[in-house]
Amino acid sequence: MLLYQQLYQAISADIAARAANIKLLICDVDGVFSDGRIYLGNDGEELKAFHTRDGYGIKALRQANIEVAVITGRTSALVEQRMRALTVPYIFQGQENKTAAFNQLLQQLQLRADQVAYIGDDLADWEVMQYCGLAIAVQDAHPYLQHYAHLKTSLPGGFGAVREICDLLLIAQGKFMQFAGSST
Repeated sequence: MLLYQQLYQAISADIAARAANIKLLICDVDGVFSDGRIYLGNDGEELKAFHTRDGYGIKALRQANIEVAVITGRTSALVEQRMRALTVPYIFQGQENKTAAFNQLLQQLQLRADQVAYIGDDLADWEVMQYCGLAIAVQDAHPYLQHYAHLKTSLPGGFGAVREICDLLLIAQGKFMQFAGSST
């Protein structure tokens, strides 16, 4: 895990072992893939900024046979469009109860909770994170989440935090630098 330390931050042997066991990464969207701000135009148009490095990481995970899902409380055509472009097959929007989507994913993919990593930024994410094998808070997450998560990213949401976790999983599983593609 020296490479991850050189790129981002030092982690414990426990975190490295947890990362090596992950088969599914679940991400929140607002505050994780984006910086959490929502831009609204005069005509009601909603805009969000997504980092291309996060996109590269997601596509690398998918190529490495690590599943990816998003579970978000909001509903946005923009999120659907971005996740489809990244080939994310499991998109749950408008989820007031994120645990229901989490349980559906476990059943559908025949996974145990300890094989799942979840990255979030606020208290609504904790309802799922508390059950996961690797619970991750972005660097600028709510303090409660930062305190109870297994790991806090060195990068804030919307600025490469998702890529940081993709790299962690790929390094821990010996699959880093195996992706051939673009960030989209």
